[in-house]
Amino acid sequence: MPNFSIEVTPADALIDVPRRIVVRGALPGEPVRVSSSTVRNDVEWRSSACFIADASGGVDLSMSPPVDGDYHGIDPMGLLWSQQPVQPGKRDNFHADVTAPLVTTLTVSAVAELGLKQCRPASTTLVQRLAAEGVMRREVREQGLVGTLFLPATPGPHPAVMIVNGSGGGINEPRAALYASRGYAAFALAYFKAPGLSDYISNTPLEYFERGLDWLRAEVQPKDDFVAISGQSRGGELVLLLGATFPEKVSAVLAYVPSALVHSGQNAADPKVGREGPTWLLRGQPLPHQWQDNRTASWQPFDDGPSPHRHELAMLTALADEEAVARARIPVERIQAPVLLLSATDDGSWPSSLYCSMVSEKLAEVRHPWPVLWRNYANAGHSILFPFVPTTQTTYAHPVSGRISTGGGEPSANARADLDSWQQAQHFLRDAIAQHSSEKETP
Repeated sequence: MPNFSIEVTPADALIDVPRRIVVRGALPGEPVRVSSSTVRNDVEWRSSACFIADASGGVDLSMSPPVDGDYHGIDPMGLLWSQQPVQPGKRDNFHADVTAPLVTTLTVSAVAELGLKQCRPASTTLVQRLAAEGVMRREVREQGLVGTLFLPATPGPHPAVMIVNGSGGGINEPRAALYASRGYAAFALAYFKAPGLSDYISNTPLEYFERGLDWLRAEVQPKDDFVAISGQSRGGELVLLLGATFPEKVSAVLAYVPSALVHSGQNAADPKVGREGPTWLLRGQPLPHQWQDNRTASWQPFDDGPSPHRHELAMLTALADEEAVARARIPVERIQAPVLLLSATDDGSWPSSLYCSMVSEKLAEVRHPWPVLWRNYANAGHSILFPFVPTTQTTYAHPVSGRISTGGGEPSANARADLDSWQQAQHFLRDAIAQHSSEKETP
């Protein structure tokens, strides 16, 4: 009886490294099934696809499209992003301990057909890591700050990046660990829904983030004093706001599916304040927000709309009041740094494409003297992360309000956005650092 073999190259690497998956030992023209299984935070995720062996009895996933299965088209990492949890409703892509690797078992087996000798199944493992060997993780609980600092294994100084989460709150350790693995001093700063902090986003003072930027600079002494800020969703709104409010302290802005406007508390609001109450405070005063005194804003399209509910539909109603929009607009022209904008055309949470267009147009209008890069991902949704993680769970209960809604996007488009956005972010930061260092050297 012939035997299958399956090989992954590289077998063990950082999560953003693409792999080559090759099956051998099949009969020419034989259908074979390749399956994946990954335990993510104690929950198993699975996917599978069927391929036809070539004339030499092999299947190279970087060259062969599946004829059936959980993804379509040629994609060497399709078996990872197309995974779905065995327990419905689970969304955790990573372990609670981000230093623990994700181990995927890949199994190749025969698809029974009359007249063909069946090969014995074969398996191998694919290991993805967020934290490279030697990356240091340190919890930060000082000066009122709550977060986690990750430092590269290599000697410093390193450029730094401060990372903030969206309306789910918490500490974005996965992104910070990966940034540290790529050579950055990465500070994942929580601002609600974390130990010692409020459970809600309402009435968050911007001075807290200013203190975080100051602490990061003092603690890691970044190379050429370069400190970028990165955030997604409400965090994307926040980093644009921070860049505009504290421009001298921000060296680059990476805004994932951001807003061009200050928003109310929405799904992350304190029930006592309400979802139309303020989110951000500056010098103790609430910033004007999109819903405030808005004559056209209505929650009805979200609350009463068809399932799965799209939060975006309510946000669009508020844009019809031009005066309210003008009051709530983030003054991005005050930013004194390069800006990366990442949006999605099927964003179910809010119209990030339209918001990024507003930001881009304003920066072009004022002839922003730093680079502005905008990537708008067709058919993708609100959840843009980084490469080679599952993209199938687009409908979910909000972690604060519990409201069920969809972030939108097709899994394959979300996977393309994950890959390209991370590549763009790396190039953007390298260019921003080079420009920043050059300016520092110029007398």
